[in-house]
Amino acid sequence: MTSSKTQRLLLVEDDPPLARVYQEYLKSEPYEVIHAETGKEALKALGEGSFDALVLDVQLPDMSGLEILKKVSQENSRTAVVVITAHGSINMAVDAMREGAADFLMKPFNAERLIFTLRNALERQELKGIVQILKKDFTRDAYCGFIGKSLPMQAVYRIVDAAAPSKATVFITGESGTGKEVCAEAVHGQSPRTDKPFIALNCGAIPQELMESEIFGHVKGAFTGAHANRDGAATLADGGTLFLDEICEMDLSLQVKLLRFIQTGGFQKVGNSTVEKVDVRFVCATNKDPWEEVEKGNFREDLYFRLHVIPIHLPPLRDRGDDILDIAGKFLTEFAAEEGKGFQVFDDEVAALIAGFSWPGNVRQLQNVIRNVVVLHDGETVTADMLPPPLGTRAGQSRSAAAARPAQAPAKPTETQPASKGSGQGDIAIRPLWQVEQELINAAISQCDGNVSRAAALLELSPSTVYRRLREAEEKAVGGGGDIEK
Repeated sequence: MTSSKTQRLLLVEDDPPLARVYQEYLKSEPYEVIHAETGKEALKALGEGSFDALVLDVQLPDMSGLEILKKVSQENSRTAVVVITAHGSINMAVDAMREGAADFLMKPFNAERLIFTLRNALERQELKGIVQILKKDFTRDAYCGFIGKSLPMQAVYRIVDAAAPSKATVFITGESGTGKEVCAEAVHGQSPRTDKPFIALNCGAIPQELMESEIFGHVKGAFTGAHANRDGAATLADGGTLFLDEICEMDLSLQVKLLRFIQTGGFQKVGNSTVEKVDVRFVCATNKDPWEEVEKGNFREDLYFRLHVIPIHLPPLRDRGDDILDIAGKFLTEFAAEEGKGFQVFDDEVAALIAGFSWPGNVRQLQNVIRNVVVLHDGETVTADMLPPPLGTRAGQSRSAAAARPAQAPAKPTETQPASKGSGQGDIAIRPLWQVEQELINAAISQCDGNVSRAAALLELSPSTVYRRLREAEEKAVGGGGDIEK
């Protein structure tokens, strides 16, 4: 990888015969070798010009070679340094590596060893320079609504940059709460369509019988309740971007019509035979594995290949390193300003808890935790006692701590401990889990005045999951409780 052009090399060796031997070793290599016998001469040469490499004897008559190494490391990080040390002074070589030396040579060594070591040191130095340039040019702390400079997110930013100018369909995958809609908005915002509509439709939050009308619109009288003509998302997104979230939740019969729309750009409103044409850029997303859904028969294979043109996978928050604290800090200052609170920072214990937690709900869960803290407390510093479960110990022991304890097997029923439905702590009646879930979901929806999205946020579920679990509960209730899950 190193350049074939002549490179300048400073050889610092106080023994002239040895210096001539090393120069002879390098005679066939593309180096212009400058020799310095003392540390003073070496510093003078370094001050008068730059060098690609420095071969440095650490034991010099007037100073330690480590002093020269420190100066080079501080002032010219582009110079690759190889130190020479005598047998028995390995500790000095280790110190030199800590100070920034690329490698070391133990006396005596042959020509092949010197040439090989120098080549490797120069190649590593060149690679280091390329990485620094890339970091300088491409590392972004934030991007189009995203916060974070981790390597996985840098890859996402670059894909969005490359994909946005085209009309190619983008398929976004990632766990719930990773920011799939933010990514879709970034694709739209970086595209030539940025001044046109961005229309988002959640395929899992709308009943299937209404989904076709939501996408394509309907005419008056098309079905009960259709009192007037209505444009769907396809018409509203004309010239812009149509974002179909939770695409794998779409009914198979509607997937056929969507495929035809994507292929032709034309569609029919519900109740109308006239074909309308629009110019739409498609972006879709799912928190499932789309190919797995194809194999299960839940998602059409031909639609998958039509949509899966430019895939973007959003990494879970637990894989984003320092981004977690950056995002938490951003939320803290934003929510504090909104609520008129004085929070500015997290203490060390809280920072460690936030950075070490797995965040199964990803950014959405982190957002809810920080808002909870800001709303219920005040101060300048967030402390551990302010954190809600599962991070903190407020209102009882944290679930994370409880989860860390080894699970204890339940006691086996005995003659004095009958296995009764009414037994247990507080004589709690044991009922099917789906019934408890149904009651909890209905209570959350009731508390939110019928707003399913808000209820889903409180339950830390997606709206599509709420609808699905309610539907499954109703089916089990009609079927007498359903089969026992195997």
